[in-house]
Amino acid sequence: MYSPPPDQDTEQRMRTHHARAAKALDVLTEPGGEFWGWAGRTLGTPGRTTVGDPAWLRLVSAPADKASGKLWDGALDAQHAFGDLDGYRPALLGVHDAVDNGTAYRAELSARVTEPVLSDDPVRQHDFELPDSWWTDLAGVLEKVSAAGTTRVAVRQQYMDRATPEFVGIPAPTAPCWTTAHGDLHWANLTAPQQILDWESWGSAPMGFDAAMLYAYTLLQPNVAARVRAAFPVLSSPDGLAAEATVCAQLLQTVARGDNLILEVPLRDWAEELCHGCPTP
Repeated sequence: MYSPPPDQDTEQRMRTHHARAAKALDVLTEPGGEFWGWAGRTLGTPGRTTVGDPAWLRLVSAPADKASGKLWDGALDAQHAFGDLDGYRPALLGVHDAVDNGTAYRAELSARVTEPVLSDDPVRQHDFELPDSWWTDLAGVLEKVSAAGTTRVAVRQQYMDRATPEFVGIPAPTAPCWTTAHGDLHWANLTAPQQILDWESWGSAPMGFDAAMLYAYTLLQPNVAARVRAAFPVLSSPDGLAAEATVCAQLLQTVARGDNLILEVPLRDWAEELCHGCPTP
Protein backbone atom coordinates (compact mmCIF):
# COMPACT_ATOMS: atom_id res chain seq x y z
CA MET A 1 0.00 0.00 0.00
CA TYR A 2 1.28 3.44 -0.93
CA SER A 3 0.45 7.00 0.10
CA PRO A 4 -1.79 9.15 -2.10
CA PRO A 5 0.16 10.56 -5.06
CA PRO A 6 1.96 13.85 -4.38
CA ASP A 7 0.36 15.25 -7.52
CA GLN A 8 -2.99 16.60 -6.30
CA ASP A 9 -4.40 16.60 -9.82
CA THR A 10 -3.79 12.85 -10.07
CA GLU A 11 -5.32 12.30 -6.64
CA GLN A 12 -8.46 14.26 -7.51
CA ARG A 13 -8.76 12.68 -10.97
CA MET A 14 -8.57 9.16 -9.55
CA ARG A 15 -11.09 9.88 -6.81
CA THR A 16 -13.49 11.42 -9.33
CA HIS A 17 -13.36 8.43 -11.66
CA HIS A 18 -13.52 6.00 -8.76
CA ALA A 19 -16.79 7.64 -7.68
CA ARG A 20 -18.13 7.48 -11.24
CA ALA A 21 -17.26 3.79 -11.46
CA ALA A 22 -18.98 3.11 -8.13
CA LYS A 23 -22.15 4.68 -9.51
CA ALA A 24 -21.90 2.76 -12.78
CA LEU A 25 -21.41 -0.55 -10.98
CA ASP A 26 -24.10 0.25 -8.42
CA VAL A 27 -21.87 -0.17 -5.40
CA LEU A 28 -21.87 1.93 -2.25
CA THR A 29 -18.32 2.67 -1.14
CA GLU A 30 -17.54 2.88 2.55
CA PRO A 31 -15.77 5.87 4.09
CA GLY A 32 -12.09 5.56 4.87
CA GLY A 33 -9.88 2.65 3.91
CA GLU A 34 -8.40 4.01 0.69
CA PHE A 35 -5.63 1.87 -0.72
CA TRP A 36 -3.40 3.57 -3.28
CA GLY A 37 -1.08 1.84 -5.71
CA TRP A 38 2.29 3.03 -6.90
CA ALA A 39 2.28 6.67 -8.12
CA GLY A 40 -1.50 6.79 -7.92
CA ARG A 41 -1.93 4.23 -10.71
CA THR A 42 -4.60 2.37 -8.73
CA LEU A 43 -7.12 3.26 -6.05
CA GLY A 44 -9.15 0.70 -4.12
CA THR A 45 -11.81 1.05 -1.45
CA PRO A 46 -14.21 -1.27 0.39
CA GLY A 47 -17.89 -1.12 -0.47
CA ARG A 48 -21.12 -3.07 -0.56
CA THR A 49 -23.31 -4.28 -3.38
CA THR A 50 -26.99 -3.43 -3.63
CA VAL A 51 -27.82 -6.61 -1.71
CA GLY A 52 -25.34 -5.74 1.04
CA ASP A 53 -22.53 -8.14 0.15
CA PRO A 54 -19.03 -6.85 1.01
CA ALA A 55 -17.11 -5.87 -2.10
CA TRP A 56 -13.90 -4.20 -3.19
CA LEU A 57 -13.77 -1.56 -5.91
CA ARG A 58 -10.38 -1.10 -7.55
CA LEU A 59 -9.72 1.53 -10.21
CA VAL A 60 -6.66 1.35 -12.44
CA SER A 61 -5.61 4.00 -14.94
CA ALA A 62 -3.25 4.11 -17.90
CA PRO A 63 -2.70 6.20 -21.02
CA ALA A 64 -5.45 5.23 -23.42
CA ASP A 65 -2.99 3.88 -26.01
CA LYS A 66 -1.48 1.54 -23.40
CA ALA A 67 -4.69 0.26 -21.83
CA SER A 68 -4.37 -3.34 -23.00
CA GLY A 69 -2.25 -6.40 -22.53
CA LYS A 70 -1.29 -8.67 -19.66
CA LEU A 71 -1.53 -6.32 -16.69
CA TRP A 72 -4.62 -4.50 -17.92
CA ASP A 73 -6.65 -7.64 -18.56
CA GLY A 74 -5.20 -9.88 -15.83
CA ALA A 75 -8.11 -9.86 -13.39
CA LEU A 76 -10.72 -10.31 -16.12
CA ASP A 77 -8.75 -13.10 -17.78
CA ALA A 78 -8.29 -14.79 -14.39
CA GLN A 79 -12.02 -14.70 -13.73
CA HIS A 80 -12.68 -16.40 -17.06
CA ALA A 81 -9.97 -19.00 -16.43
CA PHE A 82 -10.40 -19.75 -12.72
CA GLY A 83 -13.59 -18.22 -11.35
CA ASP A 84 -13.16 -18.06 -7.58
CA LEU A 85 -10.68 -20.97 -7.65
CA ASP A 86 -12.73 -23.06 -5.22
CA GLY A 87 -12.94 -20.14 -2.82
CA TYR A 88 -9.23 -19.27 -2.82
CA ARG A 89 -9.54 -16.28 -5.17
CA PRO A 90 -11.90 -13.31 -4.73
CA ALA A 91 -14.40 -13.49 -7.59
CA LEU A 92 -14.63 -10.60 -10.03
CA LEU A 93 -18.22 -9.31 -9.92
CA GLY A 94 -18.14 -6.60 -12.54
CA VAL A 95 -15.99 -4.38 -14.74
CA HIS A 96 -16.52 -0.81 -15.93
CA ASP A 97 -14.32 0.88 -18.55
CA ALA A 98 -14.10 4.58 -19.34
CA VAL A 99 -11.81 6.93 -21.26
CA ASP A 100 -11.43 10.59 -20.42
CA ASN A 101 -8.98 13.13 -21.81
CA GLY A 102 -6.55 10.53 -23.14
CA THR A 103 -6.56 8.36 -20.00
CA ALA A 104 -8.27 4.98 -19.75
CA TYR A 105 -9.84 3.76 -16.52
CA ARG A 106 -10.86 0.24 -15.60
CA ALA A 107 -12.86 -0.38 -12.46
CA GLU A 108 -12.95 -3.93 -11.12
CA LEU A 109 -15.58 -4.87 -8.55
CA SER A 110 -14.60 -7.99 -6.62
CA ALA A 111 -15.83 -9.94 -3.65
CA ARG A 112 -14.17 -8.40 -0.61
CA VAL A 113 -11.63 -10.45 1.30
CA THR A 114 -12.26 -9.93 5.02
CA GLU A 115 -9.00 -11.47 6.21
CA PRO A 116 -6.02 -9.09 6.36
CA VAL A 117 -3.04 -9.78 4.15
CA LEU A 118 -0.16 -11.52 5.88
CA SER A 119 2.14 -8.54 5.32
CA ASP A 120 1.75 -4.91 4.30
CA ASP A 121 4.98 -5.38 2.34
CA PRO A 122 5.80 -8.13 -0.16
CA VAL A 123 8.92 -8.99 1.87
CA ARG A 124 8.34 -11.10 4.96
CA GLN A 125 10.17 -9.13 7.62
CA HIS A 126 8.83 -10.86 10.73
CA ASP A 127 8.64 -14.49 11.70
CA PHE A 128 5.20 -15.99 12.25
CA GLU A 129 3.91 -19.51 11.95
CA LEU A 130 1.23 -20.79 9.65
CA PRO A 131 -0.46 -24.17 10.11
CA ASP A 132 0.55 -27.11 7.98
CA SER A 133 -2.91 -27.02 6.41
CA TRP A 134 -2.22 -23.51 5.05
CA TRP A 135 0.88 -24.74 3.23
CA THR A 136 -0.93 -27.82 1.96
CA ASP A 137 -3.77 -25.65 0.64
CA LEU A 138 -1.35 -23.27 -1.07
CA ALA A 139 0.46 -26.10 -2.80
CA GLY A 140 -2.87 -27.55 -3.93
CA VAL A 141 -4.16 -24.25 -5.29
CA LEU A 142 -0.97 -23.53 -7.18
CA GLU A 143 -1.10 -27.03 -8.66
CA LYS A 144 -4.59 -26.28 -9.99
CA VAL A 145 -3.37 -22.98 -11.42
CA SER A 146 -0.37 -24.66 -13.04
CA ALA A 147 -2.64 -27.05 -14.92
CA ALA A 148 -4.68 -24.28 -16.57
CA GLY A 149 -3.99 -23.62 -20.22
CA THR A 150 -3.28 -20.05 -21.28
CA THR A 151 -1.73 -17.92 -23.98
CA ARG A 152 -0.73 -15.34 -21.36
CA VAL A 153 2.96 -15.10 -20.47
CA ALA A 154 4.28 -14.24 -17.00
CA VAL A 155 7.96 -14.33 -17.97
CA ARG A 156 9.55 -14.66 -21.39
CA GLN A 157 12.45 -16.85 -22.43
CA GLN A 158 14.12 -13.83 -24.01
CA TYR A 159 14.15 -12.11 -20.62
CA MET A 160 15.60 -15.19 -18.95
CA ASP A 161 18.34 -15.47 -21.56
CA ARG A 162 19.31 -11.84 -21.06
CA ALA A 163 18.81 -11.24 -17.34
CA THR A 164 20.08 -14.49 -15.81
CA PRO A 165 23.68 -14.09 -16.99
CA GLU A 166 23.65 -10.38 -16.16
CA PHE A 167 22.30 -10.60 -12.62
CA VAL A 168 22.95 -14.19 -11.48
CA GLY A 169 26.14 -14.89 -13.38
CA ILE A 170 25.16 -18.13 -15.10
CA PRO A 171 23.60 -18.96 -18.47
CA ALA A 172 19.84 -19.25 -18.26
CA PRO A 173 19.05 -22.86 -17.25
CA THR A 174 16.69 -24.74 -19.53
CA ALA A 175 13.20 -25.02 -18.07
CA PRO A 176 12.09 -28.66 -18.37
CA CYS A 177 8.45 -27.60 -18.25
CA TRP A 178 6.45 -24.38 -18.52
CA THR A 179 3.27 -24.14 -16.46
CA THR A 180 0.73 -21.47 -15.55
CA ALA A 181 1.72 -19.29 -12.60
CA HIS A 182 0.15 -16.54 -10.51
CA GLY A 183 3.24 -14.54 -11.37
CA ASP A 184 3.45 -12.27 -8.32
CA LEU A 185 3.18 -14.55 -5.29
CA HIS A 186 4.38 -12.69 -2.20
CA TRP A 187 3.24 -12.06 1.35
CA ALA A 188 1.16 -8.96 0.59
CA ASN A 189 -0.94 -11.06 -1.80
CA LEU A 190 -1.76 -13.84 0.67
CA THR A 191 -4.12 -14.13 3.63
CA ALA A 192 -4.90 -16.66 6.36
CA PRO A 193 -7.40 -18.27 6.05
CA GLN A 194 -6.07 -18.46 2.56
CA GLN A 195 -6.93 -16.18 -0.31
CA ILE A 196 -4.60 -15.31 -3.19
CA LEU A 197 -4.92 -11.72 -4.36
CA ASP A 198 -3.76 -9.59 -7.31
CA TRP A 199 -4.00 -11.57 -10.53
CA GLU A 200 -2.61 -8.95 -12.91
CA SER A 201 0.57 -10.85 -13.78
CA TRP A 202 -0.51 -14.47 -14.22
CA GLY A 203 0.60 -16.52 -17.19
CA SER A 204 3.06 -19.19 -18.28
CA ALA A 205 6.41 -19.44 -16.51
CA PRO A 206 9.08 -22.05 -15.76
CA MET A 207 7.94 -24.82 -13.42
CA GLY A 208 8.21 -23.71 -9.79
CA PHE A 209 8.08 -19.99 -10.55
CA ASP A 210 5.50 -19.11 -7.87
CA ALA A 211 7.33 -21.12 -5.24
CA ALA A 212 10.62 -19.42 -6.15
CA MET A 213 8.96 -16.01 -5.95
CA LEU A 214 7.56 -16.69 -2.49
CA TYR A 215 10.95 -18.01 -1.40
CA ALA A 216 12.67 -14.85 -2.64
CA TYR A 217 10.40 -12.63 -0.57
CA THR A 218 11.08 -14.83 2.48
CA LEU A 219 14.88 -14.66 2.44
CA LEU A 220 15.04 -12.47 5.55
CA GLN A 221 13.43 -15.27 7.57
CA PRO A 222 15.58 -18.40 7.10
CA ASN A 223 13.26 -20.69 9.06
CA VAL A 224 10.26 -19.71 6.95
CA ALA A 225 12.33 -19.84 3.77
CA ALA A 226 13.17 -23.44 4.64
CA ARG A 227 9.43 -24.04 5.13
CA VAL A 228 8.76 -22.73 1.63
CA ARG A 229 11.28 -25.20 0.23
CA ALA A 230 9.74 -28.02 2.24
CA ALA A 231 6.27 -27.18 0.88
CA PHE A 232 7.54 -26.99 -2.71
CA PRO A 233 10.13 -29.71 -3.35
CA VAL A 234 10.51 -28.53 -6.94
CA LEU A 235 12.87 -26.00 -5.39
CA SER A 236 16.35 -27.37 -4.73
CA SER A 237 15.83 -29.71 -7.67
CA PRO A 238 17.08 -29.57 -11.26
CA ASP A 239 13.48 -29.04 -12.44
CA GLY A 240 13.19 -25.84 -10.42
CA LEU A 241 16.58 -24.34 -11.24
CA ALA A 242 15.29 -22.24 -14.16
CA ALA A 243 12.55 -20.74 -11.99
CA GLU A 244 14.93 -19.98 -9.13
CA ALA A 245 17.49 -18.34 -11.42
CA THR A 246 14.81 -16.28 -13.16
CA VAL A 247 13.26 -14.98 -9.95
CA CYS A 248 16.66 -14.25 -8.45
CA ALA A 249 17.53 -12.25 -11.57
CA GLN A 250 14.24 -10.36 -11.44
CA LEU A 251 14.70 -9.32 -7.82
CA LEU A 252 18.35 -8.39 -8.29
CA GLN A 253 17.27 -6.23 -11.21
CA THR A 254 14.87 -4.40 -8.91
CA VAL A 255 17.75 -3.89 -6.46
CA ALA A 256 19.80 -2.35 -9.27
CA ARG A 257 16.92 0.10 -9.79
CA GLY A 258 16.90 1.04 -6.11
CA ASP A 259 14.04 -1.18 -4.91
CA ASN A 260 14.03 -4.14 -2.49
CA LEU A 261 17.39 -3.02 -1.12
CA ILE A 262 16.68 -4.90 2.09
CA LEU A 263 16.99 -8.13 0.09
CA GLU A 264 20.26 -7.31 -1.67
CA VAL A 265 22.62 -9.37 0.51
CA PRO A 266 20.50 -12.56 0.70
CA LEU A 267 19.72 -12.29 -3.01
CA ARG A 268 23.43 -12.16 -3.82
CA ASP A 269 24.02 -15.13 -1.53
CA TRP A 270 21.25 -16.99 -3.38
CA ALA A 271 22.82 -16.11 -6.74
CA GLU A 272 26.14 -17.47 -5.48
CA GLU A 273 24.45 -20.73 -4.51
CA LEU A 274 22.83 -20.95 -7.92
CA CYS A 275 26.21 -20.47 -9.57
CA HIS A 276 27.34 -23.66 -7.82
CA GLY A 277 24.21 -25.69 -8.45
CA CYS A 278 20.86 -26.06 -6.74
CA PRO A 279 20.72 -24.54 -3.24
CA THR A 280 20.12 -26.83 -0.31
CA PRO A 281 17.23 -26.20 2.12
